[in-house]
Amino acid sequence: MRKREEKKMTDRSTKPRELTKYQELIELRDKERARIASSSVCVKGKDLPLEVNPQGVLKWYMHPNIDSTAHKFIMFYTQEIPPASRSGKQRTQGGVVFVVVEGSGYTVIDGQRYDWKQNDVVQLPIKPDGVVFQHFNASEKAPALLIAAEPNLAATTGVDRACGFEQLEAAPEYK
Repeated sequence: MRKREEKKMTDRSTKPRELTKYQELIELRDKERARIASSSVCVKGKDLPLEVNPQGVLKWYMHPNIDSTAHKFIMFYTQEIPPASRSGKQRTQGGVVFVVVEGSGYTVIDGQRYDWKQNDVVQLPIKPDGVVFQHFNASEKAPALLIAAEPNLAATTGVDRACGFEQLEAAPEYK
C-alpha cells in the first residue's frame, strides 16, 4: 500500500470509546425494540383529539411522529367532512385508501369526479408525478366520515414522497 492510502485508512479508524456506525445501528435497534415493547397494540379513538388542519378535520391513529403505536409502517386517520363542505385539495404520491364509514359525496382525482357512499372505498392511484385530490360531502345535513390508510413512505422517500407533497387549497374549517 502507498503511504497516502495507509494514512486514509488510519484517518477512518475510530478512537477508543467512540461509537462506530455499527454500534449506532445496534443502539437504534435496541431503542426501537424498547419503544415497541412499551407501545399499545390497541389505539382508542375516544382518547384521540380531533385536529383541524389545511386538509380538514382529522383524527390521527398512526403517524410518523406518534411513538406509542406498535409499528410505524402505516399512516392511519379518520377524516370528518362537515355537511356541504369539502376537504383541502392536495397533491400526493397516491397509494392512499379511503373507506367511507358514513355519508355520501364524491372525490375529484386529477380533475375526474368519483361518487361514493357509505361502505365504498376510494383509492388514489400511485403515479410518478403524483395525484391531486379533494373530497366533497354531498349532504347538506349530515357529516361524512372517511377512514384513510396509506403506507408511511415518509421514512423511506422523505415527506415529499418522491413527487412533491403540497397543500393546494385549505379546507373551509381551517382558519
